[in-house]
Amino acid sequence: MFTAKILLLGSGELGKEFVIAAKRLGCEVIACDSYANAPAMQVADAAEVFSMLDEAALRAAIAKHKPDFIVPEIEAIRTEVLHEFEDAGLTVVPSARAATMTMNRDRIREVAATELGLRTSKYRYAESLEEVKAGAEHTGLPCVIKPVMSSSGKGQSTVRTADELEAAWNYAVANMRGDRKKVIVEEFVAFEYEITLLTVRTRDGVLFCEPIGHRQERGDYQESWQPVAMTDRLLADAKDMAKRVVDNLGGYGIFGVEFFVTKDEVVFSELSPRPHDTGMVTLLSQNLSEFELHARAILGLPIPSIRVNGPTASAVILADRESEDFAIEGLADALKVGTPEFDVDVRLFGKPTTRKNRRMGVALAAGATTDDARERALKAASAVTIRYN
Repeated sequence: MFTAKILLLGSGELGKEFVIAAKRLGCEVIACDSYANAPAMQVADAAEVFSMLDEAALRAAIAKHKPDFIVPEIEAIRTEVLHEFEDAGLTVVPSARAATMTMNRDRIREVAATELGLRTSKYRYAESLEEVKAGAEHTGLPCVIKPVMSSSGKGQSTVRTADELEAAWNYAVANMRGDRKKVIVEEFVAFEYEITLLTVRTRDGVLFCEPIGHRQERGDYQESWQPVAMTDRLLADAKDMAKRVVDNLGGYGIFGVEFFVTKDEVVFSELSPRPHDTGMVTLLSQNLSEFELHARAILGLPIPSIRVNGPTASAVILADRESEDFAIEGLADALKVGTPEFDVDVRLFGKPTTRKNRRMGVALAAGATTDDARERALKAASAVTIRYN
């Protein structure tokens, strides 16, 4: 009846879109997360509620469902369990090693900087305030401090004076995931812009989407747009670095490879071995979204071409407080921002609770230029409001 059974570890908004893509290709999907009624659970065939850091619960879920593919959507997972089942013959996407290397920023940074010799910012690791201060002396100020394991910018801050180091250390520790009290102190790169280069590793080779520009606040994505104007040399450098690191990690699927772009060079920043939040723009911008590309690569299905439909942007819809009793309004007003020439769409994630700065949806818009698309996406996102009861 089904083409494949997938156990999805993490069921947020990215997982939800992946489930939809996988279901369209005939897959059975079991969505797992630490809370009930998570976005991906709403469209999956079945659901399991447990912490991915609970070794026994993770092992039990895999043994129960016997999936063809284990697909992580989050970083905080007991990856030793993934290695165990991969060694027993199950397929972890893209690989158990990739999940382990990218679960912690220090490990993927060592792969990029030490093993592959990619251009990265100067950095040091720290497990105490004293080591943070030493790291800042190495990198210079300003610098960026963030947990080695976190997501969506949690715990990240930019430090401009030595007096701010202690507060940044405390903020990172309070917001880190997992059980590793460790941060990375990183040189602040004076970049002109940032990009995500969605890189698809398939059985037939490595493919690239057009680069995606993005704007962050608090280390968390707020807007993204595609395409981005880059010189041929800088784009070739980014593709070369992305291919080298994904080939090193192995397996098949999509990787979100982030770079800082200065006037003269491309600097490797981070990598996620899964669909990327900035890549939600591809839901409107491409013939195949990042989620459809991920599903095809996992299943070994052909990807004849990846085409950009035209300048497109996304803008997030954020909550501003914690609540379990709320309603989302203004959808009609948001969709009216569209025109006969340029589409506007809104994706509401269906999260059961809000909290300050939590992403509850995203507005997508096409335009004559990326600036035009960004303006339209921001206007649509601002039309959507959250009423707290």
